[in-house]
Amino acid sequence: MKKPELLIPASSLEVLKTAVIFGANAVYIGGEAFGLRAKAKNFSLDEMKEGIAFAHERGVKVYVTANILAHNRDLDGIRAYFQELREIRPDALIIADPGVFMLAKEICPEIERHISTQANNTNYLTYRFWKEQGAKRVVSARELSMEELRELRANIPEDLEIETFIHGAMCISYSGRCLLSNYFTGRDANQGSCTHPCRWKYAVVEETRPGEYFPVYENERGTYLFNSKDLCMIEHVPELLKAGIDSFKVEGRMKTALYVATVARTYRKAIDDCLVSEELYRQNMDWYQEQIAGCTYREFTTGFFFGRPDESSQIYGNSTYVKGYTYLGIAEGLDDRGYCEIEQRNKFSVGDEIEIMKPEGANVSVRVEELLDEEGNQLESAPHPKQRLFVRLSEQADVYDILRRKEEGGPSR
Repeated sequence: MKKPELLIPASSLEVLKTAVIFGANAVYIGGEAFGLRAKAKNFSLDEMKEGIAFAHERGVKVYVTANILAHNRDLDGIRAYFQELREIRPDALIIADPGVFMLAKEICPEIERHISTQANNTNYLTYRFWKEQGAKRVVSARELSMEELRELRANIPEDLEIETFIHGAMCISYSGRCLLSNYFTGRDANQGSCTHPCRWKYAVVEETRPGEYFPVYENERGTYLFNSKDLCMIEHVPELLKAGIDSFKVEGRMKTALYVATVARTYRKAIDDCLVSEELYRQNMDWYQEQIAGCTYREFTTGFFFGRPDESSQIYGNSTYVKGYTYLGIAEGLDDRGYCEIEQRNKFSVGDEIEIMKPEGANVSVRVEELLDEEGNQLESAPHPKQRLFVRLSEQADVYDILRRKEEGGPSR
């Protein structure tokens, strides 16, 4: 079995660096336009340059999303954008629209072109078509089973790569071409502005009785009709390897550095263990499951991999996340006194018991012994998001370590 790429999302430069340090082989990001996550922080061109340099120094690739379904008004801007990207040289562009694909082929032919899941890639003839147009990789539709993926691999050229989502949130329109947001709010999901109406609570109104709302029930469990559980394939890495998938893709360009670090580190170890032996992988399954349970998630499903999802793949009672840990910050530097510099993300206090999360897999329990602001003033707590702090811990953190706090009901170890 060949070693697959682990492809991790990044919403910002900080998250890109975290993904690289915690085990990604490649990272995908969006610019300030033409990607399908308009509400993500996204990257300026200067941030892209810095991120690409950081990744390339560590042997990690960077892919840029340009996967909107373009209208006429978008084309001039896309043309100019690709001319800019040609200068900073990401490793690939992720594209859904054939017109955008042709622009990329014309303007920056030296950059690989990958076909987004938005293009609804459900059969091997579609893969062959994109190969003939010059695509290096095609992202499979999320509606495909493991058996269909194996059949794909057997019927396409060996050098055409398959990328497949293996973890993260599931859109109710699985390949993503959804009209709900546009219909309800005027914000077009296919232009990057999804408002996630699939997570809303719904009721029925009878035509002759306006204002009288009747709850919608499915098996008496609630009214969140479209609220899919999150995809998680951590228990099925051997099957993914045997299917011949080239790139294991994680969803989440709106996620925090803690989420990205947790998922990247866990799948990195699971893949590497499985390539050593399936027995080693099975022995470490409890650890993988405990780590993944530390992410924010909406319970888990295996999606379409082992047959069509049924009612058990939906969550009817609520649309909230399960939360195992709270993200406190990343160790950005250490001074000569051993104080850890961070940009604080959630409140914590002197005396708190927290964890240092390390890229190689260790989770170290520590106590917060002292907090200082940038002027050196002592603090009892850090209540202000984005405040820069110097933290003395009972054990020293290293640069790029993540600080987190386990929540009640979080993972057992």
